Amino acid sequence: MQVEKLSNEINIKEQLAKLGVDAGGIAILASKAHTHIIYIHDLHVGAANILKQDALSVGADLAVPRGTVVAAQPRVDCILIANTKQLKILAKKELSQPFALKELAKKLQDFVQIQKPEAIDIMGIVNANDDSFYAQSRFQDRDAIQSIERMIEEGATIIDIGAVSTRPNAPLVSVEEELSRIEPILTLIKKEKLYEKVKFSCDSYEPKVLYKALESGFTIINDITGLQNDEVCRLCASYDATAVIMHMQGTPQTMQKNPHYESVLNEISDFFDERIQKAEHFGIKDIILDVGIGFGKRVEDNLVLLKNLEHFLTLQKPLLVGASRKSMINKISPSDVEHRIGGTLALHLEAAKNGASILRVHDVPEHVQALKVFRALSL
Repeated sequence: MQVEKLSNEINIKEQLAKLGVDAGGIAILASKAHTHIIYIHDLHVGAANILKQDALSVGADLAVPRGTVVAAQPRVDCILIANTKQLKILAKKELSQPFALKELAKKLQDFVQIQKPEAIDIMGIVNANDDSFYAQSRFQDRDAIQSIERMIEEGATIIDIGAVSTRPNAPLVSVEEELSRIEPILTLIKKEKLYEKVKFSCDSYEPKVLYKALESGFTIINDITGLQNDEVCRLCASYDATAVIMHMQGTPQTMQKNPHYESVLNEISDFFDERIQKAEHFGIKDIILDVGIGFGKRVEDNLVLLKNLEHFLTLQKPLLVGASRKSMINKISPSDVEHRIGGTLALHLEAAKNGASILRVHDVPEHVQALKVFRALSL
């Protein structure tokens, strides 16, 4: 007899199939192999005691503060630890319980239904402005077209083009200036029908700029303000375009001045809920969510978001992550922008592991290769 300790990251369904387990058994066993760790804030102490007993009854557990059993505090935070099968059973149990446990049950059901994407798209970055924080992403006119064609050959499935820097403290730019920078590129994309080779995304929140892009074959609006402008919503809906809703605390001019969150996961989730409802009210059908790494976030906020990206999959929308060469890497491992590819790949592979559908990158071939290896490791 030989015994092997397997990684929790393996494709358990594939391993069970190789073992010869029947289809029904694969589904049952796979639901026991994935552990969920769920942090519950501000729960009524009575609910915590009920949930503790119900969790234990199905083989799960609930971590609670000392004194919970004697109701030392009226409300408590707690951590639920359960596999998928246990979570399903527990969610049904709590539907009939008091103290808002019915509401919690619905949240647990959402977590059970989370599905990670099977494929990940690479979104290549092209900047039409001369003050982007990474000089190698700056292109104009014909050079931009050559860069786009190269990225397509390298494996990018989306190209994101912007003409205004959104780095911290970036200067404001007029709509006219933004148009003068990006319009020559839009004209060439339309003339050469590059939109037939790849999807194009416009990184702007100005309706006039977005209109020109949509008329040039663009199908994605990448709005760092998260559809704040109703006119952008109307434009997006009228062209049946996809909207990227990004979270940002403040503006590029103010966002890194002491950003603070009580609960970064819940606050951003609430923001997404609100903006998804707004988008759907205007008739926008396809929505992508971007947690906004580096946009009004401390390093610790960015790390929490990347490690717990799966939390946002309950919203049932694709997730975009863009951490390419950002300053958070420098704060972890001092380096100038030209030497941050290692940190970028580490952050983006963590995002891929935790449910990202799209990675917005400066370095396309490196990411294509990294994702191939990443997929091989998950088989």
